[in-house]
Amino acid sequence: MHSFNDISRQYHPQRIVSISGAPYDGHAFPLMLESLAKIGATHVEPAFIVGYTEPFDESSFTDDKAIQTARWLKDTGVGCYAFSSHIDLGREDAVEVFRGRMDFARKIGARVINTNASARKTTERFHQNIAILARHAEELDMWIGLENPGDGSDNLLNVAADSSSLLASIAHPRVALNYDAGNTISHRPGVNATQDALDALPHCLYTHIKDVSKRAEGYFFSGLGQGDVDCAKILQHVAQTPLCLSIEMPLRLHRLPDSKPSRHAQAVPLIEIETALSQALQFVSTHLDHRPT
Repeated sequence: MHSFNDISRQYHPQRIVSISGAPYDGHAFPLMLESLAKIGATHVEPAFIVGYTEPFDESSFTDDKAIQTARWLKDTGVGCYAFSSHIDLGREDAVEVFRGRMDFARKIGARVINTNASARKTTERFHQNIAILARHAEELDMWIGLENPGDGSDNLLNVAADSSSLLASIAHPRVALNYDAGNTISHRPGVNATQDALDALPHCLYTHIKDVSKRAEGYFFSGLGQGDVDCAKILQHVAQTPLCLSIEMPLRLHRLPDSKPSRHAQAVPLIEIETALSQALQFVSTHLDHRPT
């Protein structure tokens, strides 16, 4: 199977570490960028995920809003390499919806757009849609990162073992994985999430680093190195690749025991977000410099 890891090396010889917009859920975009610049972050991965972030619709992705967003990014000196906008690509309207989001993402600088694949029941339509979207990605000079979900549903991409056959059936160099071990914990509790992440790396064009702790009340996102995922080990293996990555810490969110997402009523205070992300940036830097022996 062809390795997709050369994508980041080809276009970004120096690894990009982004911060997902997820922890800033409820805060205005310009305020988030100012906060990220304050803690020394260089890139943001905007997050538009229904049920996981503030409500939005397709009016969020107009040309005017792309121009304004690009201006905010430039003004704060924060870049955008990756963009999260997860939908089920087996939906009837997936081509129209996702193509519009791809256009928006590219206009603000993104090269990678991350999404879920599809429920197994819509496999045929997924393959019809992804063929169209992959061609669009080629036209935009972008890549589509398929991410394993965390909600316990039956997806075309549940675990790393699904990767080879799925990508072979898509057979397009603009589509590969964006693996997230923090999702595997709740999506397939019986799977070793850390090992699954390592198994997925050869099929990845991008990766999310996220930690989570399983409790009786559900699944709670935590600081890196404080949960059930061995983020240090994953980062040490990522260090052997050219992969770019995002720190994803959806502090306003947790998952119920049935793996469904639940958002807190109030946004997390900025000081808490900045403290957690500053620690996470240091954690990532430390472990990218310590490769496994």
